[in-house]
Amino acid sequence: MMNFVVKTLANAGALGVAIWLLQDITLTGESTGKKALTLILVALVFGLVNVLVKPVVKLLTLPLFILTLGLITLVINALMLLLTSWLAEQFNLSFHVEGFWTAVLGGLIISVVSWALNVVLPDGD
Repeated sequence: MMNFVVKTLANAGALGVAIWLLQDITLTGESTGKKALTLILVALVFGLVNVLVKPVVKLLTLPLFILTLGLITLVINALMLLLTSWLAEQFNLSFHVEGFWTAVLGGLIISVVSWALNVVLPDGD
């Protein structure tokens, strides 16, 4: 359970950094508290997308993974971020990613920051 909380907080932090750095990834809200709650909820959606959808997509793109020496992972991460943006819209969460190339850069930022936070944050298990 603690591992789930740590990973969700790491995702929220990584998403927050991407929102801060890229003007085309937006999170809106009336107050700081509502923005923080929305960020946590988007991090949960992002985590679920990465747990449920990403392994299937990686399996289906295995030949491309081998052919591109892993660079297809950048595209997959971008698609997962765009899917998260679409799902957030469906759940009336005020999170939006504008465009594919913004999603590629955002996915790269989220991957690096999430990795760094997972190294620093304690592992609960």
